[in-house]
Order: sequence, then structure tokens, then C-alpha cells
Amino acid sequence: MEKLTFSFKNTKPVQYPVHVGVVASGDLEVIFKPATSKKTTLHIVTGSDGFKEVWQNVLTRFFDRYPLLADIEINDFGATPGVVNLRLTQAMEALNDEK
Repeated sequence: MEKLTFSFKNTKPVQYPVHVGVVASGDLEVIFKPATSKKTTLHIVTGSDGFKEVWQNVLTRFFDRYPLLADIEINDFGATPGVVNLRLTQAMEALNDEK
């Protein structure tokens, strides 16, 4: 098990919490909360060790496109980069659905 932390300078604040996904084989859960600082912070717990660079690339690509300002928790159980992007996008869409 590996614990990773990332931060990004983003500009679009999340106003309320959102939760998508489940921690299960090949899946993950994503929790967005309003930011407590001026940076997006991500705390990731993953069952797959040695993939920090892959996580960095997926997250950078996502936040370059969607500069959400939030505190984010991700609990991973072997999700592929495509599933990570899907869950992040679903959480972002859930924020838009609540407007």
C-alpha cells in the first residue's frame, strides 16, 4: 500500500462535497471537498506501489483541463489510468449537476 500526496494551483472552487465510486477490485472512490487552502490537494491511498509518475501524469492532464480547487481524497484498489480519469470526471460532473 502506498500513500501519495499531490498539489496543484487551481482556480475554480468546489462549493460542496461530492463522492463517486467505490473501493473494489480495479476501481476507486473519489471524494471532493471545498478547499481549505489556495491549492488543490490530493491524498491518495493505493494498493499498487510504484505508480507515482503515472498518477502525476493523469492528474496533471485532468487539472490542466479542469482547474478545480478542492481537497480531494482518492482510495484506489488497482484502477487503471482510464478509470481514474473517469471517476474524476464523474465527480466534476456531479458538481455541475447540483447547480
